Amino acid sequence: MSVMIIDYGMGNLNSVQRALEEVGAAVFISDSPADIKESSALLLPGVGAFPEGMDNLQSSGMVEAIRSAALEDRIPMLGICLGMQLLADIGDEGIETKGLGLIPGRVTRIKPNADEKLPHIGWNEVHPTSPHPMFDGINPGTDFYFVHSYHYEQCESDTAAITSFAGGITSAVARDNIWGVQFHPEKSSKPGLKLLENFISLSY
Repeated sequence: MSVMIIDYGMGNLNSVQRALEEVGAAVFISDSPADIKESSALLLPGVGAFPEGMDNLQSSGMVEAIRSAALEDRIPMLGICLGMQLLADIGDEGIETKGLGLIPGRVTRIKPNADEKLPHIGWNEVHPTSPHPMFDGINPGTDFYFVHSYHYEQCESDTAAITSFAGGITSAVARDNIWGVQFHPEKSSKPGLKLLENFISLSY
């Protein structure tokens, strides 16, 4: 199988590539919409702001290619951090921006509790809301590594996991072949690698 890491100028792509290769995936990085059809799975990474992310995807011609691959061809897709947020309908970071619209939801700034600070940085527990292949072989409450100030607000039917920060935030979403995680599996040691392994198994 061949996993395409979508290069839209946001985030450290090499660390994601190394993690995928460690769990046995053939990986390539591309900024070409034409390559999307040639892949067996898509990974949308990202660190930064929602408007810039969508601007970069639009200017590179990626948006319609991603939507077609995920919704029509049903190619497995994983969004990480900003990449997960871009799966939403709308982002409210700075200026309201239309997202990819792959999993219903809105990305808004986290409202931390009095004893919490933004950005939400560091290790925190992830609790699946119900059994899901994303978390096969991973114990409920396992720590993953987070770095973010915005979160995904969406309907409960697509929430795959929650994390107890700011009264509870969505830390993973899933709808059919499309998965998203707010944390960084590539920075989350063995549990992160296991999650990536679970993702690439969708393409077998």
